[in-house]
Amino acid sequence: MFGYRVADWDDAYDNGGNIPRGERWPAAWIEPARLFRERLAAAGRARLDRAYGPAERNRLDLFLPEGSPRGLVVFVHGGFWLRLDRSYWSHLAEGPLAHGLAVAMPSYTLCPEIRIAGIVREIAAAIGTAADEVAGPILLAGHSAGGHLVTRMVSAPSPLAEPVRARIRHVLSLSGLHDLRPLMNTAMNERLRIDEAEAVAESPALLRPSGDVRLTSWAGAAERAEFLRQNALLANVWTGLGATTTTVEEPDRHHFNIVDGLADPAHPMTRLLVAP
Repeated sequence: MFGYRVADWDDAYDNGGNIPRGERWPAAWIEPARLFRERLAAAGRARLDRAYGPAERNRLDLFLPEGSPRGLVVFVHGGFWLRLDRSYWSHLAEGPLAHGLAVAMPSYTLCPEIRIAGIVREIAAAIGTAADEVAGPILLAGHSAGGHLVTRMVSAPSPLAEPVRARIRHVLSLSGLHDLRPLMNTAMNERLRIDEAEAVAESPALLRPSGDVRLTSWAGAAERAEFLRQNALLANVWTGLGATTTTVEEPDRHHFNIVDGLADPAHPMTRLLVAP
């Protein structure tokens, strides 16, 4: 990428405005997610709206496979830490469930009501609550801001209790934001309120991996250049710090449809996430 320089930070991180018919999302996820929840609830395989903390949005949904779970996936949603909730993403549990894994999906308090550091602590509490309900290895997956949050769980110092952190086998960051400093240049930082100290303390790319980390950074090849850079950045840095890393740029995928792979048990994304 010869001579790459960002002149407009808002445009660099604007997904919907740079994807053909990008206005379809996030509404396009609502109906498949609702139908999935209803089907799992009718089958007695959904534990919905479970509290993991005292705040209004400290709730998670837990989806169960047929038979006893052989482990747990926790999926953390994106939305620039500013919008959306777990209800948009339920159908993405389909892939891991078919492989015998339970799937937890938490919501969290949104900025500006909270700082990003506070969201990090909430997600750690959500993972701890789900881990108490499901035994076995833990796999983390997150999209965009959620990619930041799941990789922050395995950054040192980890906000997770050590027995929980030790169970984490794989972390999948989908179009993750691993260095918060560029976001300080965007208009949305009026609500995010990231400052230099928080960026340094909460950016996985500026921290060391905590323990024996297996990381997959996965993005769509049609992503904005900044998301491709952020996707490659963390794997690059953490490889040099002893982590086991994989970087994927999936052809013909953009920032929104990149998540679709998790809904397919046979998709390479799902198969890689759940592999031993």
